[in-house]
Amino acid sequence: MLKSMFIAGLGGFFGTALRYLTGRLCQAMAVTIFPWGTFVVNMVGSFLIGILFALAERGGVISPAMNLLLITGFCGGLTTFSSFANDMFMLLQQRHWLIFILYATATFVLGLVMVLLGRWAVKV
Repeated sequence: MLKSMFIAGLGGFFGTALRYLTGRLCQAMAVTIFPWGTFVVNMVGSFLIGILFALAERGGVISPAMNLLLITGFCGGLTTFSSFANDMFMLLQQRHWLIFILYATATFVLGLVMVLLGRWAVKV
């Protein structure tokens, strides 16, 4: 149990570090109300988790330890529903209705598409 927690935590550290760096990069590149940092990490994470789950379903491609490291840890640390929810709240509070609708719709629809593309990429 402790070993599994360490493995997931290690993946989470790297995912969280990448999330932080991505947020900073997006902030420096685009001065806009749209929360690009959260959007980008959630799309990349969705694509990556699609790939990893498809590989895990093949059996023997991803070990249980790699599953913990990459899916639970790294993808869990990289993606962030709580930041997404807070971004949505802030957009509503500031009455940016169109950006709110675009962000919510794009995150949901494109997130699903990215998972599907990740799974498709492994099956090809």
